[in-house]
Amino acid sequence: MGGAEAPIRIDGRNARAERTRAAIVEAHLALIGEGDLRPTGERIAERAGVSLRTLWTNFKDMETLFEASGEQVLRQQDAAYRPISSTLPLAKRVDAYCRQRARLLQLIAPAARAAQMREPVSAQLHRNRLKHIALVRAEVEQLFADELEQAGPGRDQLVDALVASSMWPTWSMLRDGLGLGVDQARSVMTRTIAALLADPMAR
Repeated sequence: MGGAEAPIRIDGRNARAERTRAAIVEAHLALIGEGDLRPTGERIAERAGVSLRTLWTNFKDMETLFEASGEQVLRQQDAAYRPISSTLPLAKRVDAYCRQRARLLQLIAPAARAAQMREPVSAQLHRNRLKHIALVRAEVEQLFADELEQAGPGRDQLVDALVASSMWPTWSMLRDGLGLGVDQARSVMTRTIAALLADPMAR
């Protein structure tokens, strides 16, 4: 009997620990979403309904919390992502790609703003950003494979230009720097991506 009960107790502890970790991550992202871009451990613990000791028992430091929160943001993006057919005409692919990028960038905007503030002193936030870049690069290379093949020696540079035009720093410039609305910013992105893919110098 005793041997049969031990796994149940262990599974119960693990489930509670996972719920606690999830609550802490949710609290962290919720505070950021409300504009608290540098929430302290105390505020995160209070929002999650746990003690500060429990917070640091589950996450040894802010870097490990950044990792877990970053993974949650990626899951949110993945859930919102809709594949775009690479068989569509170029203009339709560009339009669909930019509409989706605008939607996903708006989704991650609070987390991206918060990360931008702390990334210079956070190796984990930098790793989180590299994951986003890798995902966008993979999509660009798949969705615009025909155009990239025609670019010849300029292929890698064209990929870099497309990725850079699709990422948060560019979107932040359009939205926060130039003060453009979502539709206006998306139109600029669409024009940029279309111009890059049509540029004869890139081929």
